[in-house]
Amino acid sequence: MAATTAPPACLLHLADNALVLGQRNAQWCAHGPVLEEDIAMANISLDLIGQARLLYQHAATVINAPTRAAEAAALPPEGAFAPWGGPAALKAGGATEDSLAYFRGPTEFRNFTLLELPHHATPSAANGTDRDYAITIVRNFLYSAFMQRLWDALQASTDSQLAAIAARSFKEARYHLRHSRDWLVRLGDGTQESHARTQTALNTLLPYTEEFWTVSDLELAAVADGAAADPRTLRPGWDRDVDDALAEATLNRPGNQGLRPRGKHGLHSEHLADLLADMQSLARQHPDATW
Repeated sequence: MAATTAPPACLLHLADNALVLGQRNAQWCAHGPVLEEDIAMANISLDLIGQARLLYQHAATVINAPTRAAEAAALPPEGAFAPWGGPAALKAGGATEDSLAYFRGPTEFRNFTLLELPHHATPSAANGTDRDYAITIVRNFLYSAFMQRLWDALQASTDSQLAAIAARSFKEARYHLRHSRDWLVRLGDGTQESHARTQTALNTLLPYTEEFWTVSDLELAAVADGAAADPRTLRPGWDRDVDDALAEATLNRPGNQGLRPRGKHGLHSEHLADLLADMQSLARQHPDATW
């Protein structure tokens, strides 16, 4: 296929996923169960934020290209739905890595809902400072099992920049999967309490993975161009990876309970707004600062 460029929506979805989960995992800094895990989780967070930076930089280049000028000029007010998640702030001066990360509101983010949830199994009832390591491990396992396969597929993207990012990210995702899978087995096949906590985390989080397999018309067009990969083709392999790990961890796989989150379409839980408020506050207080 001829060289193409992935649409901003696809790039921002990948970038937002990495940034939001990187921020969530970073909340374990200085709170890890043991020192080695504190360092490991911080490194995983840095990997994810590094992926987000590369993707935001690429997205900004695509958005600022002359062929995208008309889209940027027609953006709705900040907070309103935009087809590719772009903020009204981009109407003046174009997009940058920082504007995409710090100056978009919750409805403009396109991350999976799974990644924004807090570190406890009952978000509506638990104290926001509570952390359950089983929730973090199960989420990292489910997501990294998916991303290892997606990054592998995206190495064949006709968008050469995205393919290069995928090649680097694939190596990181393999480590993230190995780390989370090892801990999943350790917790699931551990003590009675660790098993119960991990099963509860799995029951809570697995239904959110149904969003992995949703594809928009824009994404299908990018797949047809060779710039993107159809995630639905990855599901059989992902299911095998998940089932094999759960069997080793002595965990039972729950049903999806009919849940179909829509974070990819800008419809998020209330937890994303809280996370972004913490992450974006300094940049929004000093929008003209240089770092």
